[in-house]
Amino acid sequence: MEKTERSLVGPISGVSLEKTQAFLAQFWHGFRMKLQSFLFFRGLIYVIIGFLLGRAFILSEIVPFALPFFGAVMLLKKDRALLAAFSLLAGALTISSEMVIIVGFSIFIFLFVHKMTIFFYNDRFKALPFTVFFSLLATRLLYTYFMNGFLTLYDYMMSVVESGLSFILTLIFLQSIPLISARKIKQVYKIEEIICLMILLASVMTGLIGINFQEIQAEHIFSRYVVLLFAFTGGASIGCTVGVVTGLVLSLAHIGNLYQMSLLAFSGLLGGLLKEGKKIGAAVGLLIGSLLLTLYGEGSANIWTNIWESLVAVMLFLITPKSLTERLAKHIPGTYEHTLEQQIYARKIRDVTAHRVDQFSNVFRALSESFSTFYPNDEIDDDRETDLFLSNITEHTCQTCFKKDKCWTQNFDQTYHFMKQMMQEHKENTYHLNRRLKRDFNKYCSKSHKVEQVMEQEMNYFRANQKLKKQVKESRRLVAEQLLGVSQVMADFSKEMKKEQEHHFLQEEQILEALHSFGVEIGHIEIYNLEQGNVDLEMSIPYCNGHGECEKIIAPMLSDILDETIVVKHEECASFPNGFCQVSFGSAKTYCVETGVAHAAKGGGLVSGDCYTMMELGAGKYALAISDGMGNGERAHFESNETIKLLQKILQSGIDEKIAIKTVNSILSLRTTDEMFSTLDLSIIDLQDASCKFMKVGSTPSFIKRGDKVIKVQASNLPIGIVDEIDVDVVDEQLKAKDILIMMSDGIFEGPKHVENHDLWMKRKIKELQTHDPQEIADLIMEEVIRTRSGRIDDDMTIVVAKIDHNNPKWASIPVSKYTKAKKIG
Repeated sequence: MEKTERSLVGPISGVSLEKTQAFLAQFWHGFRMKLQSFLFFRGLIYVIIGFLLGRAFILSEIVPFALPFFGAVMLLKKDRALLAAFSLLAGALTISSEMVIIVGFSIFIFLFVHKMTIFFYNDRFKALPFTVFFSLLATRLLYTYFMNGFLTLYDYMMSVVESGLSFILTLIFLQSIPLISARKIKQVYKIEEIICLMILLASVMTGLIGINFQEIQAEHIFSRYVVLLFAFTGGASIGCTVGVVTGLVLSLAHIGNLYQMSLLAFSGLLGGLLKEGKKIGAAVGLLIGSLLLTLYGEGSANIWTNIWESLVAVMLFLITPKSLTERLAKHIPGTYEHTLEQQIYARKIRDVTAHRVDQFSNVFRALSESFSTFYPNDEIDDDRETDLFLSNITEHTCQTCFKKDKCWTQNFDQTYHFMKQMMQEHKENTYHLNRRLKRDFNKYCSKSHKVEQVMEQEMNYFRANQKLKKQVKESRRLVAEQLLGVSQVMADFSKEMKKEQEHHFLQEEQILEALHSFGVEIGHIEIYNLEQGNVDLEMSIPYCNGHGECEKIIAPMLSDILDETIVVKHEECASFPNGFCQVSFGSAKTYCVETGVAHAAKGGGLVSGDCYTMMELGAGKYALAISDGMGNGERAHFESNETIKLLQKILQSGIDEKIAIKTVNSILSLRTTDEMFSTLDLSIIDLQDASCKFMKVGSTPSFIKRGDKVIKVQASNLPIGIVDEIDVDVVDEQLKAKDILIMMSDGIFEGPKHVENHDLWMKRKIKELQTHDPQEIADLIMEEVIRTRSGRIDDDMTIVVAKIDHNNPKWASIPVSKYTKAKKIG
């Protein structure tokens, strides 16, 4: 029994603990939400700020805070203006009756002047500072005159000073009140906004002057708490800035607080520098700063008072919820929380964008399926086509014939057989040759000649209709393939967007350590990808004065660290000597391609029917293409050029090679009814593994020279545009280093005169080549072909030569230190 009870204690206590924690978390969340609602939506925040600003004054008699606050609240939150006015009067009442009169009278005059200003100037934001200035100036002068009966130069001067300060504070409160009163602040604080917010908080803290307990001043406690809070969340620079601003405002309020400016600034600096020690480190920084400045400023007389004030501020700071410091840090640039918040926001935007791209991809895919699906009504079967065709003929012939009943009622099968056989013969254009059928039909039908004439006419319409249907079907197929290709491209783009940007903090530290140990100064480094063969990173380095430090030193060191060849992809030099250069590094391709081209038009003319292109497709692929338009001259050049341009644009968009070629064929075949065709010879080389895809559409063979061996690559397809739908044959070949790929048009392949076997002749000439330079090979082969023609160029000639070789880096890798090699980056 004891064992049973003991076994139940653990689970029960565990469950109760979890329930207690969940209850406390839920209670704290509900309490925080209710407190925020009470502060911001019920207006308690305006009551607290208004009450303390109503108590605030500087230089013993100037009250420039109350009216700017009321004016800003009335402009930004008009429904809270009455609440702000009563809180200001309540705060002033705790100081003196004179303060209540000044604040109340200034609010009254402000309302009157504000009403008058609206009639003359519509922009209330620009008019508000001037309205506050003149309202407070009139209030101060009228009050002084009624109290003393006269005005001195000192009265005028102090009135102008007070009104000028209210003018500036109005501008500051217009910027800072939205920051402190909004429930959710999404924007990032600028330095100017932080200063405005600090001036508002310091102004509020001046309202705490006079509140003390055994010489412990409330304004000192809360000013140090605010400085400590901002130093911990924003760092040393923010802490020092907040300390200076807060101390300046407090010193203006009371001359005895003059030393507080240096104390708060130094404490904020130390607190920010020691923030790496969490809250305890920042608190120690405040205690050290306040202790040192107290000893230096006032000696040991008030040391215990200042220590107690700092300790109370530290206690308030330690009990401050972590959620408050994190929320504040999210809006201060440079903090980790702000960076994380920006990353979360960027990830949300990326996810939303990727989702939209997926939706568009699905739409295009659905459209493609819709265009590629043919319903039964779209493809009429042969029997129905025959019936429709024969019904049109009988409508014009048999309907008016006196033997209609005999032919179509009594002898329906025989009549239908005759008509169907004639229709088939007309389709094949063999009816006039079938004398037996004509003779039998003439004997059977009394209007045979009319039937034959009508059938021939209807057959022309039938053929035109069939051709139109075929073109519509081909157009639908073309649109379906293009939509499917666009859908695939967008789906791939969405996948790339969904890839998480990995954090490579450890790798960044290792690279920085390795480069610094070598004596290379780096501003910053950002790693985007460390995938083998797809490395992508950026650096900022000091101005190198054009010495090539990135290419000669940094890239070779990165090659050793990352265990692969790294090269400079892009470099943007600094515009002045003390600046930084922005450099992008990436993986070098395993293979490189060196090309050469020889090109000549028929008869030595300027316009050739052949066109060619050599281009990088991205993703480590290189494409070579030759297109030969039918015939010569401008029209052939136009056809081949259009083929190459369309192919280049479609391939660069990321669409599959087969779909690209089919799309080009469909476009060219549907664009014109002229008998103009063009061949296409396309080779795509993968620069990572040297694999090559050959796609030949009506083109001549290509050749691969590998040492003393010559390999022929051939495929059989009709030229582009000659048929509506083609099947692209893809020939895969694995290339090797030092291989030479030779592509040519028919003017080169079939150009040699008095040659029966062009394959053997071309192989022999390629095998006899003594050079490995692509340009020399192209020139020599073309020269050999022209020489066989006695110097004449009887056709357009184009030859493209590509040499595949290992991509040897210009600079060898530089070994890094033994320590860094031990922590090799993967």
